[in-house]
Amino acid sequence: MNVQAEVSIYPLKTNAVGSVIDEFLKQLKRPGLELEIGTMSTLINGELPEVFHALAEAFALSATRERVVLVMKASNACPAKAPLR
Repeated sequence: MNVQAEVSIYPLKTNAVGSVIDEFLKQLKRPGLELEIGTMSTLINGELPEVFHALAEAFALSATRERVVLVMKASNACPAKAPLR
């Protein structure tokens, strides 16, 4: 199932906000996923297992280094790449 997720990560109590976000995004860049990086959030398109696996790994790495908040919305309706049966 193709899904789209919108994610934002917010590092807390650190002066290294940009590097935490950059490392998080670097972890999401992998084959099979399309990223559209914005100023406040990132859209991730791909198959459900790959999207959630990438998010779990990127969050785990970020959370071991800094205190972070991850906000995520996921949909199987946008973008609609194939009709549901």
